[in-house]
Amino acid sequence: MAKPTAEDLKWPITLQRALKTRNNFNEEVESWIDIATVGAKVTDATAGESYRAAEVGAEISARFVIRWSPEVADVAANDRILFNDRPYNITAIRDFERGEWREIDAVARAEV
Repeated sequence: MAKPTAEDLKWPITLQRALKTRNNFNEEVESWIDIATVGAKVTDATAGESYRAAEVGAEISARFVIRWSPEVADVAANDRILFNDRPYNITAIRDFERGEWREIDAVARAEV
């Protein structure tokens, strides 16, 4: 993979983490909190349809490349990315260039 330039990192993305709390009825409630907003290089990976449990759903896959920092060092597959008001579930994370960069694969539902 070619090293991204500053010009490549033009798309703002927000990395989010699930926060689980309980409401007045002691039911678990999940909300999302922002970890960091960073510039990213965004590449559309694929678009496709999936057939699961008799449900047809379109998915959008993307690859996000961000600069490594302590803020994003612990981003994991159970976190998500908010890009253009659409939540992307993280499917894979790779570090490269001696930890200078993080490459994150993610998928979003097209209907959102």
